[in-house]
Amino acid sequence: MGEFNEKKTTCGTVCLKYLLFTYNCCFWLAGLAVMAVGIWTLALKSDYISLLASGTYLATAYILVVAGTVVMVTGVLGCCATFKERRNLL
Repeated sequence: MGEFNEKKTTCGTVCLKYLLFTYNCCFWLAGLAVMAVGIWTLALKSDYISLLASGTYLATAYILVVAGTVVMVTGVLGCCATFKERRNLL
């Protein structure tokens, strides 16, 4: 009994592949938006940091940048895994 290596390409599997690719692209764009808000906050709203007594504002901006970067990397890996059909990257 040998392994079954033939890949069946049906309409459903192709549709699911592109649906997953679209979802990962949206995930990547959401990460980009979160990172952009964090960078925008750090770059243009840094004048308000001196007015606040606590460092919560600055820490929140850095958390947004880091979270956006993590989500973007996850989205790119998901897009590459879907495109190349690699289950271990998913």
